[in-house]
Order: sequence, then structure tokens, then C-alpha cells
Amino acid sequence: MRADRLLSILLLLQIHGQMTAGELAHRLEVSERTIHRDMIALGMAGIPVTAERGAGGGWRLLEEYRTNLTGMNAAEIQALFLTRPSRLMADLGMEQASDAALIKLLAALPAISRQGAEDIRQRIHIDVAGWGQRDDAVPMLPVLQQAIWQQRRLRFTYGYDNDAPGERLGDPLGLVAKGSVWYVIVAIDGQPRTYRVSRVRSAELLDEMYERPPGFDLAAHWEDSSARFTERIPRFPATLRVAPSALAGMRAGGRYTRIDHEEPPDATGWVRMTVLFEDDHSACEYVLSYGPQIEVVEPATLRASVLAAAQATLALYQQPDKDAP
Repeated sequence: MRADRLLSILLLLQIHGQMTAGELAHRLEVSERTIHRDMIALGMAGIPVTAERGAGGGWRLLEEYRTNLTGMNAAEIQALFLTRPSRLMADLGMEQASDAALIKLLAALPAISRQGAEDIRQRIHIDVAGWGQRDDAVPMLPVLQQAIWQQRRLRFTYGYDNDAPGERLGDPLGLVAKGSVWYVIVAIDGQPRTYRVSRVRSAELLDEMYERPPGFDLAAHWEDSSARFTERIPRFPATLRVAPSALAGMRAGGRYTRIDHEEPPDATGWVRMTVLFEDDHSACEYVLSYGPQIEVVEPATLRASVLAAAQATLALYQQPDKDAP
């Protein structure tokens, strides 16, 4: 709705001080022409918006103008009470502050909106941890968080459990939670790199301050680096024949599998498909978990591995029962 957009423009200008028509259009997903029309509407409504021409210019509010209006609708209020994973807030030491803020917000809401906020908490719960995902210990997270807030250079050691940690010196730019796993983005020699927080063995804040790279956007950087990481993950393709009884499970997918191509069922109802696995070992384990419901067509090496594993299992169960009297 246009009224919501006008209010969003007003609040964005109040927060950022000055924004170009292009920035506002991108943020609100409309055209620059629409933004210009909205600015005229705001001006006609008595809102003191002004435009600075030339390089470095943009739209802004007169400094003395402020509004305390929020204009939140029911869906926006519900979203505020929904998007707060308690595990992550606790990791950051903000769980109590988050609870206090929501209590204050509840008290300030009209009764009808307050009921909607309470309803969303009782009807939807977000658990950011996966079933098979272990909890990471992140003792260095508070130090990293402090370094980011204060823009102080960081010296830290990093390594896997069984490896000797290596020392690094860099500028911490931001924290990212992927599921319930924390990552820290640190610029090393000017290049942003990603480190798993649970593998940071020690961290020391230095007195030296640093300047954040101009234009660095944490969300955009994470999206780009995640895409590049995904492209580099080894993929092991296999052609399989899948029984009708296994199709639903196969199509549901999994963390380490993806159907790349699927052919129509044959006369018996079996489906030939190409599936991508992380590696040959995970492919063998996956196929064996379905027993006679999946047949490996190719590669021949995977077919041989499945056959060998099945024969070894059969030989194990054909041995005399050692516990028998």
C-alpha cells in the first residue's frame, strides 16, 4: 500500500539521514519514478523533505523533523515476535535484553495487536538447530563481538581439534549464524575471509583501530561467498534405478543428495534418475540404506562398492551365532 511505503520512506530517511532515489527504490522494490512521486506527496502533506543535487546528494529530512510513529500492521508486529532464535540471542549475551525489549513493546501495543503478538509466540516456534547437528562451543564469541562493535584489530589462533592452531591478525567485520553455527568474517591483508567461531582457540583485542572497507555489506558478502563455496563442493554423480516405494523418500532430498535428472517411470514403475552425492562413500551408504529398492546403474565403481558391502553384510550374518549355547 502507498501509505505504508510513504511511512517507510519517512522512517528510512530519519534513520539514514540521506538516501538517493535509487537507494530508496531498491529498498522498497519500486521504480525511481515512483519514489519521486512519493516525495511530492510527502511534501504536499507537510513533511519537510528536501533534495540535494549533484554527486553525494540525495533526499533528506530537515534536521529538526522527527516522528515517533511506527505504523506497524498486524503482520509486522507478528514478525517482530517470531524472528528471535533464543539460542543465538543467548550466544550473543542478549537473551535478557531481547526479552525485556519485547515486554516493553507488548506493553506499548494496543490490546488487539498485543493479542496477535502473543498468538504468534504460541503457534510458531523456530528451532535453528538441525537434528544431526551438534552444539558448537563458542567461548571466543564475546571477544569477537566486542572487537566488531569497537572496530579493533584482532589477533587470534585458529585450527581444528587435532591440529596445531595458526596465528592470524585481521580486522573483524561481522558475525553470521548459519543454522546454529557461528562464523566470523575477518579481513586478512584486506581480503575478507570466513572462520568458524568454534575453531577460534584464542582471541586478543588490540589497541589499534581499523576502518571498515567502504561499501562492505555483510549479507551480500555472505551470500556471494556461500554461493562460491557451494560451487566448490565435490559432487559425485550416480545413475540409479529407483523402485516406486522409494520415490517419495528420494524426492524429499537430504543434506548430501540432490536429484539432478529424473526420467519417466518404465513399464514396471521404476524410475531412472541421476543423483548428486557428496562423494562415493556417502553414495554407497545412501544406496545401501534403501536395500533392494535402489539399483546402481553407473558408475561401475559405485556398483562394485555396493555389491561388496552387501556381500560383507551377508557373510557377517551367515556366521555361526557365537552367543548360541
